[in-house]
Amino acid sequence: MNMMLCSLLLTASAVAAGPDLKLWYRQPASSWEEALPVGNGRLGAMVFGGVQEERLQLNEGNIWSGNRKDYDRVGAYKFFPEIRKMIYDGQHKAAQALVKKEVLGERPLGCYQPLGDLILAFEGLEKPTDYRREVDLDTAVARVSFRAGDALYTREVFSSVPDQVLMVRLTCDKPGRLTFKAQLRREADAESASQGSRGLVLRGQCDRGKPTAGTCFIGRLEALPEGGRVASQGGVLRVEQADAVTLLVNAASDYRPGDYEAQCARQLAAAARPYAELREAHIKEHQRLFRRVTLDLGAAPERPTDERLQLLRQGTPDSALVALYFQYGRYLLISSSRPGNLPANLQGLWNDKLAPPWFCGWHFDINVQMNYWPAETANLGECHEPFFDLVDALRVNGRKTAKDVYGGRGFVFAHRTTAWLFSTPANGLNIWPPAAGWCCQHLWDHYLFTQDRAFLQNKAYPIMKEAAEFFLGWLTPNPVTGKLVSGPSISPENTFLTGEKSFAELDMGPAMDQQIAAELFDNCLAAGAVLGINDEFIGNIRKARAQLAGPQIGSDGRLLEWSTERPEREPGHRHLSHLYAVYPGGQITPRGTPELAAAARQALESRLQHGGVRGSGKAADSGNTGWSLAWSANLWARLGDAERTGQTIEKLVREITFPNLMDKCPSGVKGVFQIDGNFGTTAAIAEMLLQSHAGEIQLLPALPKPWANGSVTGLRARGNFVVDIKWKNGVVSHYRITSPEPRDVQVRVNGEVKTVRSEKK
Repeated sequence: MNMMLCSLLLTASAVAAGPDLKLWYRQPASSWEEALPVGNGRLGAMVFGGVQEERLQLNEGNIWSGNRKDYDRVGAYKFFPEIRKMIYDGQHKAAQALVKKEVLGERPLGCYQPLGDLILAFEGLEKPTDYRREVDLDTAVARVSFRAGDALYTREVFSSVPDQVLMVRLTCDKPGRLTFKAQLRREADAESASQGSRGLVLRGQCDRGKPTAGTCFIGRLEALPEGGRVASQGGVLRVEQADAVTLLVNAASDYRPGDYEAQCARQLAAAARPYAELREAHIKEHQRLFRRVTLDLGAAPERPTDERLQLLRQGTPDSALVALYFQYGRYLLISSSRPGNLPANLQGLWNDKLAPPWFCGWHFDINVQMNYWPAETANLGECHEPFFDLVDALRVNGRKTAKDVYGGRGFVFAHRTTAWLFSTPANGLNIWPPAAGWCCQHLWDHYLFTQDRAFLQNKAYPIMKEAAEFFLGWLTPNPVTGKLVSGPSISPENTFLTGEKSFAELDMGPAMDQQIAAELFDNCLAAGAVLGINDEFIGNIRKARAQLAGPQIGSDGRLLEWSTERPEREPGHRHLSHLYAVYPGGQITPRGTPELAAAARQALESRLQHGGVRGSGKAADSGNTGWSLAWSANLWARLGDAERTGQTIEKLVREITFPNLMDKCPSGVKGVFQIDGNFGTTAAIAEMLLQSHAGEIQLLPALPKPWANGSVTGLRARGNFVVDIKWKNGVVSHYRITSPEPRDVQVRVNGEVKTVRSEKK
């Protein structure tokens, strides 16, 4: 019997909100890491839920310090032959000194900064009871409720995509009980004032008066009271004895062309409509994306999220909390990455610091790519678009960097950038040229998932071609083997020992560079076949691909990280760069390349033995870093090790997670929020349930024993398929595959490979 035709699953649009889709707490947030996020891709807030004083920490995605500047070291390419010879001769320190002196440019300054805070100070709310604070992932509405005296007070907060305004709704079931003051504040570089009789305005500039002065910005608030009185004077808005109040908040900056203050005012004025209408439009748009996927890993206990997290740390299993974490990742991506905006940065959209860790920008040696790992599999392809736009925008500066720094064609950018789109390798970091090639994997994958030929032809392929043109000029023959290698370059952030107390980074042909180049060439050839292109460029790619140095296995059976066998300075290092071809790439698979897969597994085992699930005590090792654990989980899933995948995810949720389920990254004693761990874990959970990178759709490729019974609907597979699965006792009991038009597809289910025909959507 065809199991697809037996599917009894609910459709993805039939989900209803419940405990599994809510983060909730019995007390206000005592720190930023306990507050709850809302966002529309541009305008975000962290809701603290205080009773007598409510704080909403505000962000607008275009508020950046710093400015545009040329950092390229023109003519640096003249030194590459000498640097390469030094590396081949083992003169690593001399090579590094020459790179620093002649190749690396000035370190760009500037960072993503907060808009400020909205502070609401209430009167008459002493001794609250029945307190509850929550964010509903299904509606994208944060809510606070409590009783004070004989009255029930509620607050709702959401950030609307249709109206481009943050909404704060305050109500009480007793008339005339709402009395409070509202203020817009910022730590520095801004002033607040009253705007009319019922509004506030905050104006400023990032790092005003400093060399890093950046965008000018405005934040505005408008109060719409029902009953009572409202007045604004001296930067303080006061509401007295109202029945209900809607606060509309908006912000804008001069990052983009146009009159940003007028735009802010227009959007605010257009949103002055009935609250129910605004709320309905917001929820409808959010659910259009969010309700595409459901995941059931078991019933959730009716306990606050922080209590569930604490119980998990004490050893109480909670698979439903993992399912909630998965959906939270989807919620965060929807909330921080919408078409037309800048992509999700190191903290997505939410940051409360004027000088955030790692400048809260885009880091291309893992972090920004990991942000978008779940975009296609978790059925949020539209949310991928801001990332494509960033890569496209970097082409302008990247062409100049390719020409002036590397002496080549195409485009290239370094391992990090800001909203000002610098592309040069900078001091304090190192030279690492494959970033654009890695980003091109996302463009090709988007085509594979959507089968959108117009996207491939008009956007993806031109970018892929330019990135590949850079590699064609950059790769050089190894003087011993004659194989083409990339270098000088590094294996991101890792180092190898060159003596008892000496270590180095630079290499000719590190594994990640080679794997990215091979993948980019393969994808360009595949894209050319789809588009009917067989020109000189395709011929050059085909020739270079055949000459490219490939993966190597060391004497101990491990996949090598560098071009030759070298001892790691940090055996438990958080980066797993040499395993790129396993995940997020797909060149190494257990069935397609079993010897390389075994070597990759051994390399992963070795790395994690020194710093993985058990941990090493070093803050930056793989076992103490959320994004590194997320990468490990994806690797274990691709290698088919269900139990190791499950254990890794459980450790991440149990130990590397703040009370608001945001991911933690080591920085000082407390650690800081870094969103890539959330997104990487969402991607890993999807990989455990569905894989489609090896020429077939595989159902439940890495299902751990604690998830023995469950269901998922709406996951996407390459080929523009949508897949629903139900399983019992670890065995698929029903599944359904749909596509725009019925097509035959290879499916691996319960150890058997079969050809099935998809159903029409």
